[in-house]
Amino acid sequence: MADLSAVEICAGAGGQSLGLELAGFDHALAVELDGNAVSTLRENRDWDVRHGDVADEGVWNPSEYVGIDLLAGGVPCPPFSIAGKQLGATDERDLFAWAVELAGKMQPRALLLENVRGLSMPRFSAYRQHVKDRLRDLGYWSDWELLQANEYGVPQLRPRFVLVAMRHDDAQWFEWPEKTPTEDTVGTALHDMMAADGWRGADEWADNAQSIAPTIVGGSKKHGGADLGPTRAKAAWRNLGVDAMGVADAPPNASHPVNFMPKLTTEMVARIQGWQVESEYEWKFTGRKTTRYRQIGNAFPPPVARAVGTSIANALNRKGEPKALADVESEVMHDRLYLALKSATTALTAKELVKLSGEKMDSLTFERRMAMLARDFVIDEDEQLGGRAYRLAGFKGFIGQEGHERHVRFAEMRSRIS
Repeated sequence: MADLSAVEICAGAGGQSLGLELAGFDHALAVELDGNAVSTLRENRDWDVRHGDVADEGVWNPSEYVGIDLLAGGVPCPPFSIAGKQLGATDERDLFAWAVELAGKMQPRALLLENVRGLSMPRFSAYRQHVKDRLRDLGYWSDWELLQANEYGVPQLRPRFVLVAMRHDDAQWFEWPEKTPTEDTVGTALHDMMAADGWRGADEWADNAQSIAPTIVGGSKKHGGADLGPTRAKAAWRNLGVDAMGVADAPPNASHPVNFMPKLTTEMVARIQGWQVESEYEWKFTGRKTTRYRQIGNAFPPPVARAVGTSIANALNRKGEPKALADVESEVMHDRLYLALKSATTALTAKELVKLSGEKMDSLTFERRMAMLARDFVIDEDEQLGGRAYRLAGFKGFIGQEGHERHVRFAEMRSRIS
């Protein structure tokens, strides 16, 4: 039985939810915007599931869950996606910094947020630094780690960038989960499903599909029907003998030729994501085919969520041996130019900022870096005798402000946000 409590925001269709449950967390609440995903959550578990904007206190009241063991969520990915515009803090879907402030209000023992690999890129180094600094101010140790799904039992190349934060007393017991690389390929994982309706080419197909899958892309409501991703992903699927231009209603059958190139069904996609019928990873998805595919494709694979959740649960239960926090943290990621701006008490020129940062950069590199910072932060500029001077004036992201422009953009875009 679960002995730890969790509140999950942006819960989706339950990939992280199921993984955390198997790691020992009992959901006190799950909040999700998409109605189809809400139906799926309610179909599978008798939890308190709220439907609506997670940042709307009319949907739920965070003050009712102060002191929860774990606050977790898969906040929206598009603000950081390499395939998108990487708008970061100025994207109406960005809830990462808001979730950090939410942790400050709710005071959970631990925080778990996962997102796409894009958040780990240099474009967001200052954003990440801002998050770590804010968590430190709130009394939390934190660390980031890029996890590959195939290293935790999932037959898919699916990198996820994960943030874990804990109170210092608990963090001493935390360590990232040990890798358990999958032995499956697409062929071995899906052979029985491809053969289920009598397709004579299933054996040969499985023999040729001897790699793990590329990242499943769930897509969004802004685009059309389900397919398995952009051009590069489609090419990878084609090399595995899969037609990625859509999702099938059923597996191929005896009427299909041996050399037929099949599409995946939503059930097959779910298995590639780590769900498994007649096992502890069994899960039922509701809705029509395209909505089921999007729910599955946008999820955090349950085995990966379970691995991270187990590491968090072990730390909260003080299992193992405590370590010095310096030994716990896997990497310290500093944006030195951002830190120079943040530490300055007055406006500084480019020359002064470069010197303070300790980095070597020419004027073109400096301007490029400042332009990147200005996408997420308010930077005031003044003309002085020594040249133009810069001062960090604030963070552009939504952290719960009532008058933030996020609310207007979110209301305008709500029917297309997923």
